[in-house]
Amino acid sequence: METQSLDSLEPSLEMVCGYDPLCPLGEDAYFVSEEKQAIGVADGVGGWAADGVDAGEYARELMVNASVAVHQQPDGVADLKSVLNEAFLNTKARGSSTACIVMLSNDNILHSINVGDSGFMIFRANRLAYQSPVQQHYFNCPYQLGNSKGYDRPCSATETRELVFPGDIIVVGTDGLLDNVFPAEIEDVLDRETLEGVNPMELAVIITNLARNNSLDMERESPFAKAFRAQSSGNGYSNYTGGKPDDITVVVAYIVRQNKNRLNSEVEEY
Repeated sequence: METQSLDSLEPSLEMVCGYDPLCPLGEDAYFVSEEKQAIGVADGVGGWAADGVDAGEYARELMVNASVAVHQQPDGVADLKSVLNEAFLNTKARGSSTACIVMLSNDNILHSINVGDSGFMIFRANRLAYQSPVQQHYFNCPYQLGNSKGYDRPCSATETRELVFPGDIIVVGTDGLLDNVFPAEIEDVLDRETLEGVNPMELAVIITNLARNNSLDMERESPFAKAFRAQSSGNGYSNYTGGKPDDITVVVAYIVRQNKNRLNSEVEEY
């Protein structure tokens, strides 16, 4: 990522966020707070269904608690390690979940904390500028927060800090997005859909629908299929193709110069 001296920093920036309000969440959950300039996504791990547990309950409770913790932070400050730790300690449901939280601070740094294979991408001039790393114990077994023995804790999380600029577009999503859509496909969407301006909600709906359609196409190439072939080399899966059906959550944020007259938005949790 490019760097910039403190003397030349832009005035304070803000995220204008959008998401698909009609997208079924299943075991996914998320929160958006434009007041605190924060986004969180979580993906409950479906393997708990074999024990009669709805892992979506854990993910939803985790995101509600993360939202509460974010709102206890001083304005413009992003101590996401504290946020995630507090959310984790206050989540009592059975199950486990990945989690990714991003927050824009007053110095125009996008802070992130991530456990597992949810994540985010930064697009600058409609081209990928940064993609967050994935945490997996082994293929298709992401790091996951949970109260049961053997599950990961917030101390396992990866933290990043990335300087952002006006016009950047942030795409935050669960693995239902990242397993089914290549960054280049999102670049194509941005090229087509931002000619007359950026509407984060419209972009979120389009990207969500793209991921859903890709996930159901068993003939196409996908990030998941590419990774599966790589880890299955020599095991007879060299021709494996197709998307990965899954719950899909996408939140899009557009970075703009701060509007001092903006009314604080109410937090929304799902």
